[in-house]
Amino acid sequence: MTPPVALILNPSSSVAETAAALMAESGIEAKLTVVLPDSDITEHARDLYQSGYRTLIAVGGDGTVRAVAAAILDTDAVLGILPAGTLNHFARDLGLPPGLAACIQVLKTGTARAVDAAEVNGHPFLNNSGLGVYPSMVTRREKRRRFGLHKWVAFFLACMATLRRFPFLDVQLAVEGKVFQRRTPFVFIGNNVYRTEPFHFGTRDFLAGGKLFLAVAQHRIGRLGLLRLAFRALFGRIRTAQDFDIFEVKEVRIGSRHKRVPVSLDGEVRLIETPLHYRSRPGALRVIAP
Repeated sequence: MTPPVALILNPSSSVAETAAALMAESGIEAKLTVVLPDSDITEHARDLYQSGYRTLIAVGGDGTVRAVAAAILDTDAVLGILPAGTLNHFARDLGLPPGLAACIQVLKTGTARAVDAAEVNGHPFLNNSGLGVYPSMVTRREKRRRFGLHKWVAFFLACMATLRRFPFLDVQLAVEGKVFQRRTPFVFIGNNVYRTEPFHFGTRDFLAGGKLFLAVAQHRIGRLGLLRLAFRALFGRIRTAQDFDIFEVKEVRIGSRHKRVPVSLDGEVRLIETPLHYRSRPGALRVIAP
């Protein structure tokens, strides 16, 4: 790793103290930065970069990793990852081993790889983005978690509340010079191509293919189908079957009659003004990998 090194901890992560201790035991000297709740992780990471830190190590889930990466895209800095979230999609697809100790060893012996990011209207993401039913469920889940509910209980209740409304989006998609209208409950945009065959649902073989994976749910899906879609989106398990129309593109524009729409970015939701312009950013991130 290129010194100086900064370790950025999400205080909500249950392994924050363990990660810091293991780093110290491994002999990696790093400035410890604990980001307080409701603080902007990206701004903290950007300040560290501007202060001269060239290796930023994110400790947390996909949201934390995305936030740190957003600060150093297209720079000479490199991202290290100690996965400590529920699903850790990006770390999994990068090939990081299970366990913090093994990942710290990768920080010491791995190499810096250039991988792609993606963005929508300037908001970057590393895994995927979604419109429709999934952002609605995430928003409802987070509201319930503020009352102290376990995340899986909160997610189940959020699913039930969303399905009662049975939401649909009317969108206009501009893909490779063609424009078409769709009424759909769900649009999924992945950073690089997601596998769709059995036993490999939702994984990516390449993080540097320079493409977006666009999946548009068909409007005939009923409430049970919406529930399946929500869980597939949560676990990254998007498949063709009878549910989606699939495209592999470098960019896509999505219009809506709404001025702003909720958009999920690696599991976190933001309101973003339409039209939405998604594009791949090939090789924008340098990350330590096995």
